[in-house]
Amino acid sequence: MTFAWTPHRFSGGALALDVANSVVLRFDPARRIDRFADPAVMDAFAAGANTHGAERDGFGPLRPAAPDDRRHLIVLREAIDRHFRALAEGMPSEALLADLLEAIAGTLRRSGDRPQALDAATARSALLLAAAPEPDRLKICPNCRWLFLDRSRNRSRAWCDMAVCGNRAKASRHYRRRKEKTP
Repeated sequence: MTFAWTPHRFSGGALALDVANSVVLRFDPARRIDRFADPAVMDAFAAGANTHGAERDGFGPLRPAAPDDRRHLIVLREAIDRHFRALAEGMPSEALLADLLEAIAGTLRRSGDRPQALDAATARSALLLAAAPEPDRLKICPNCRWLFLDRSRNRSRAWCDMAVCGNRAKASRHYRRRKEKTP
């Protein structure tokens, strides 16, 4: 099965959140898909982020994580998800923040002279998000459960991507209303 990193896959608004969102249906064990389970797909993420990511200009052209660092990128990804998901749910945790900071520090130490590697750029993105938190802008999509930054003026964005999740939610409501009207 082929997979393409399309603009929708980069709707988090920050590289760190896009990396966290690389797990589809995270809370449904039967249907969960880890896009980074395939090293080729993980490597292709860097190219997708260069084209579609919100922070593509901030980190320079990203390169894939070194093969020895892939496992550490997964550890960082999970720490990002746990911390920022708790923050978005209004339940910040000092322990989750400490775990995130440890994962960031370890990644940055290992990256050394590879600042444009995906793992190092993801760590810097997570650090920027953690250092300047705007909890009211951090949200969880009610459709897919992905994390995203609401950068709208009035902070009213409801879905990670209106063209995908927003349309699905609206179509589902329309279908339910029509079904209720049918005798």
